[in-house]
Amino acid sequence: MKKFITPDRPLERVRILFLALLLALVAGCSTVRFTYNHGDTLLYWWLDAYVDLDSEQADWVKRDIDSLFQWHRKTQLRDYAEMMGNWQRQLAGNPTQADLVADYRDIKARTESLAFKVVPDMADLARSIKPDQIAQIERKFRANNEKFRNKNMSGSLEHQRDVRFKKAMEQLELWFGRFSKDQEAALRRASDERPLENEIWLEERMLRQKKIIALLQRVQQQKLNKEQTMAAINQLLREFFDRMEAPERKAFYDAYVDSTSKFILTAIRLTTPEQKAHAQKRMQGWIQDFNVLAANAK
Repeated sequence: MKKFITPDRPLERVRILFLALLLALVAGCSTVRFTYNHGDTLLYWWLDAYVDLDSEQADWVKRDIDSLFQWHRKTQLRDYAEMMGNWQRQLAGNPTQADLVADYRDIKARTESLAFKVVPDMADLARSIKPDQIAQIERKFRANNEKFRNKNMSGSLEHQRDVRFKKAMEQLELWFGRFSKDQEAALRRASDERPLENEIWLEERMLRQKKIIALLQRVQQQKLNKEQTMAAINQLLREFFDRMEAPERKAFYDAYVDSTSKFILTAIRLTTPEQKAHAQKRMQGWIQDFNVLAANAK
């Protein structure tokens, strides 16, 4: 029922951008409409920060992003409204950990669908990227990794738990409003019971980055055509999505899903009727925004 709280993952920003925008968690906005209506610009800025697009690329990348948002507005937003309506019904009842895990799987399926939808556009971009732009992407990856280390891996274990808990509370308060000191203390205990595996998260993101760079170099050096590039991207995406079932990481991801769903369930069970009403009102506002955006699709 809640968006799972995860460390930043660069590639995933492409495939979860819409869910992040639609839930208005990234910007902390009270309305989805404002964030979504600027989503095309945000996505362009994000890509440009990684690739440093030249003027020719910028023109057709903007057109591709505009087309993607038009498709998304027409075909996906009412489904998101229905999904959030289901979350409202769960919150009004007595959700279980199984419900939360099912919600997580549901969101994952939606992000997969979106990712594979944009493969043709990603192939065009990959085929247009030049060696100096690949070097720019590598620099951006290194800078982001250093930020991750500084934010999540510096200081004592207690400090790292503080950082994680603060981030979790920001998201929980967006949904439920302010928590009392007693509630925060209980949530802190539940948060600290979760494994803290920042080293593994960093290893995972660096592995993805390495594979992305290798793919871009292969496309550029071997001058792959669009069909070959799409096949390579499809294979890489499938590998990324299936990573949770890989023998060397399955136990880690299973433990993450289990511990995070338990933490969220603890938060839900701690909330007062007033806090639940706050969340219901918040979700209803987003549902209305989804429907208005969908109704205004061109």
